[in-house]
Amino acid sequence: MSVSVQGLIKERHAFTAPHYERPEQPTTVSVVIPTLNEAENLPYVLPQIPQWVDEVLIVDGNSTDGTAEVARELLPNVRVIQQEGKGKGDALRSGFAAATGDIIIMLDADGSTDPAEIPLFCAALLQGADFVKGSRFLQGAGTADMELHRMLGNLAFVLSVRLLYGGNFSDLCYGYNAFWRKAISALELDGDGFEIETMMNVRALRAGLKVAEVPSFESRRRHGSSRLRAIPDGWRVLKTIFKERFATRRFEENWSRELSQNHLS
Repeated sequence: MSVSVQGLIKERHAFTAPHYERPEQPTTVSVVIPTLNEAENLPYVLPQIPQWVDEVLIVDGNSTDGTAEVARELLPNVRVIQQEGKGKGDALRSGFAAATGDIIIMLDADGSTDPAEIPLFCAALLQGADFVKGSRFLQGAGTADMELHRMLGNLAFVLSVRLLYGGNFSDLCYGYNAFWRKAISALELDGDGFEIETMMNVRALRAGLKVAEVPSFESRRRHGSSRLRAIPDGWRVLKTIFKERFATRRFEENWSRELSQNHLS
């Protein structure tokens, strides 16, 4: 059922993106947002994206509530891509392939990730990181949308990654990430579901990318119910952690080749 575009915009009309200075270095920025029936939530997301962001891509999984129409009304220059496959991972991979910015930022459509934090991610990349992940467990961060069992599960996954891969991640199953577009080809992403975020994180470690964490606050979903299923999706995350640990070491080779070709540092 389609929602009223004008009604949603009026509901959110008083909230506009705060003014942030564009990064000093000449860099273009793309924001990729996967959607599936998120029309009611987009008015809490798209107007908050800093105006200096060069490109916003909505990858829509055949929504039936007018998500694409709401997106175009809120942001006339938005690029809407129709997802051909299924799952969050598939949607993100489609968005990454279509993005043209030097920096690519992942953002959720449900209002849980704050677009006002985008400058933090850009700053970390401009200061030398190849891949930046948001963390809900650093000083100044937090979450309003994680039950105790999910928090304990996330902690177990974090400790597993530390043991198997090294590094010092404080968070794992969180979808607010940013990276240089040149880096994504080194990861050879092939996940289709929610495990895509874990796959990106561990492959970044294995490839030897310079990974940084920045504090991020996760809000509750504005409208609707989450499609995350704690047990099935948690099992997919766990399988990804162990499967990636014993996979062939192609990621390190890919990143070394990428550095050589593009002189990315």
